[in-house]
Amino acid sequence: MARPADPSAKLRAFALKMPGAHEDFPWGERVAKVGGKVFVFLGKPGGKGALSLAMKLPVSNGDALDLPFTAPTGYGLGKSGWVTAAFKPDEEPPVEILTAWIEESYRAVAPKKLVAELDERAAPRTRKPAARTPAGNRKTRQ
Repeated sequence: MARPADPSAKLRAFALKMPGAHEDFPWGERVAKVGGKVFVFLGKPGGKGALSLAMKLPVSNGDALDLPFTAPTGYGLGKSGWVTAAFKPDEEPPVEILTAWIEESYRAVAPKKLVAELDERAAPRTRKPAARTPAGNRKTRQ
C-alpha cells in the first residue's frame, strides 16, 4: 500500500514548530535541534521511499521497542534511550505515534523554559478575574 501523503514532510513540519527548534544537516542527515542539541534525526534530505527517524524516548522507550518497526538507535545512542523507527516505501507509518515521540524527545532535550512555552501553547492559561468581595461582606472601620 503506497502512502497517500509524504509523512516525512508532516513529521519535519511538526518538529520544527516546537519552540526554539531549527533544522540542521550534520553528517549529511536532516535533524531538528533545540538549544544546540538534536531531538530528532529525520533522515537524508531529498530521500525518496523509505522513512527512518530516531528520537530520545526516556518515558516510552520500552513500549516503543516492542513495536516491529523500531530498534535501539545505533552509535551507542540506544543505550541512552534513543529509538529508531524505520518504514519501507510501501508501509504507512503511524504519524500520530511518531509525532508523540517527537514531542517526548523534544521535552527530554529542550531547556525547561522552552518546554514551559510548549505547554503554554498547548493549553493557554485563561486570565482569572480579580477576586471581588461581595459588598455585604466588607469590613468597615468604626
